[in-house]
This record gives sequence, structure tokens and C-alpha cells, in this order.
Amino acid sequence: MITKRIIPCLDVRDGRVVKGVNFKSLSDVNDPVALAEYYSDSGADELVFYDITASYEGRALFTDILTRTAERVFIPLTVGGGINSVEDFDRVLKCGADKVSVNSGAIRNPGLIREAAKKYGDQCVVLSADIKRVGNEFRVFSKGGREDTGLEAIAWLRRGVSLGAGEIVVNSIDTDGVKGGFDTELLTLVCEAVSVPVIASGGAGCAEDFVKLWRAVPSVDAGLAASVFHFGEVNIPDLKNLLAENGILVRR
Repeated sequence: MITKRIIPCLDVRDGRVVKGVNFKSLSDVNDPVALAEYYSDSGADELVFYDITASYEGRALFTDILTRTAERVFIPLTVGGGINSVEDFDRVLKCGADKVSVNSGAIRNPGLIREAAKKYGDQCVVLSADIKRVGNEFRVFSKGGREDTGLEAIAWLRRGVSLGAGEIVVNSIDTDGVKGGFDTELLTLVCEAVSVPVIASGGAGCAEDFVKLWRAVPSVDAGLAASVFHFGEVNIPDLKNLLAENGILVRR
């Protein structure tokens, strides 16, 4: 049985880690390099870095922070934000990323997924989707959750996997920062639709929410969170102990 991964997410704006609610009202948290080191030392299985305003502002993703982090942290590092071309993949990987997360860039040009997977391998290409309920369907949003693309989420994720995405990150805008638990309804639909690893993101408010996640959707491969880790509400070693006590296999 594959162990479940615990992944802190660092949303970076203007060189600082920030966190908001429903993708809005951002507040300053910490220095990204120092925070990344702390999580690595605490037993995080991977880290995710998002330059959260790169796509919206139409600029390239930060590289200085990434390079410094990769020099000091030795767990897998996924990086996203402003990824619009194979050249962006190349630049980020050369700065030390292990995987590259693409979101708005893939919506504009789905062929980017195929190109990157062909050049770097499926395992390097992570398709991240910001998803929100609109009427009776789940809709994909772009530009940091600001713009409704009109794409139905499950169909889009299936297409992304068919193009070569090797992993899916499901960011639920409805539950993001609310701390009411992961969006298990959405995650169940995604896990039923795709055959690649699925990472749950958005909604963790306490350690028990991770237990509830894997009880409800055992096929989810990883739980990703930000504020509960950033503000010390959930300690990663304690979380892993709790998960193990509940029969959920984790790397210790």
C-alpha cells in the first residue's frame, strides 16, 4: 500500500508567504525559504510553491527564492505560477524544482501539457485546477481563482491526464481557507475520473480533517494545506502520528 503524503503549500507574493480565504484577503505569513526549511525538518513529504500572482500579473515566476530553497531543502519540490511554455518548465527545473505545476497556462494552451510531458516525462507535469461550484456543476477558474473559464472541471482534468499530466492537484475554492474540511464530494468525483495521483487542497482546519479526508476518499494520494501548518494549528509529526493511529499509512 502506498503511503499518503503530507504537503505544506507556500503561496508566495512579493517574496513572502501569504494566506487568504477563498483565494482573497491575503495576509503576510513568513519568509518562504525559512518556512520551507522548517517544514522539511518537521517531516513534510513534499513542498509546493505557488507564485500566486504571476499568472494574473502576466509575468514570469520567481526564481531566486526557488534556487535558494532548492539549495537548502532536499524533499521533492513542486513549483507553479506563471508557467506558460516549455521554456518556463525548463527554467524552473534548472532552479531546482522536481515537478512543475501548470494551471492557467494549460487552460490557454492545453498542448503545453503534452509538450512538457514528452520532454520531461509525465511524472514532472502536475496539472493544478482551481475549482468552484457554479450552479449545478464544478467549474474551472483561472488567474488565481479570479476568472471563470467556463470549463467543466471533471472533463478538463480527464483531458489533462490524456495529454500527459502525471498528477492532479484539486484546489477547492469553496473550501479554501475556510477550515471546514476538504471538499470530499469534489475529490470523490475526480478520483473516479482519473487514474493518476490526486492531491487534495483547500479546507483543512485541524488534524482530524486529514483523517476524515482519507476515510471519505481513500484513493486520494496526498493532503495539501497551508494556514493550519503556517500558524501552528497542525504540527506535522503529530498529524502523522494521528493518521497512523487511525490506520492511515504515512511515512514516519
